[in-house]
Amino acid sequence: MNNQAALPQLETERLQLRWLTEDDADLMLAIWNDPAFIHFVGDRGVRTLDEARDAMQGGVLKLYRDFGYGPYRVAQKGTDVAMGICGLFKRDILEYPDIGYGLLPAFCGSGFAFEAAQAVVRHARDHMKLAKLCAIVTAEHSRSIHLLEKLGMVAGESIRMPDDDEDVVLYAIGLRDGE
Repeated sequence: MNNQAALPQLETERLQLRWLTEDDADLMLAIWNDPAFIHFVGDRGVRTLDEARDAMQGGVLKLYRDFGYGPYRVAQKGTDVAMGICGLFKRDILEYPDIGYGLLPAFCGSGFAFEAAQAVVRHARDHMKLAKLCAIVTAEHSRSIHLLEKLGMVAGESIRMPDDDEDVVLYAIGLRDGE
């Protein structure tokens, strides 16, 4: 088991956020195979725990090593029940880090994603000193659009991600005065 106490953490009124480890492969497997995730984000083709661990090595764990940021495991305070993920991603096509999130279905609709995203935006502004954050979303994903706009993000142009056949809307928020 990894020493999770040493991992970067964020905290909100109801949530505890920490970096993911290979021990969280079961959480990632559940998220990547959630029908809503597949519909709105895409099918990662990850079907087993071993595939999830491999995908994490080349994905989220690599983000931590290469950029010093990535997604956090989101859990309820006091229970440590994993609810989903929320954090920053690096996409070659985007100039700034991209905020992304995904909760397991049992935890959707209670404001947890917004609360976690708020904590990530605050951390990006106050501690990472980032100038701007982006987000991408399909035009039909109304719940995600509502969350992004509630965060203060503004819709911009439609773009097409590499290896994708559907346009996404690029959202952004300046984190410093004048941005």
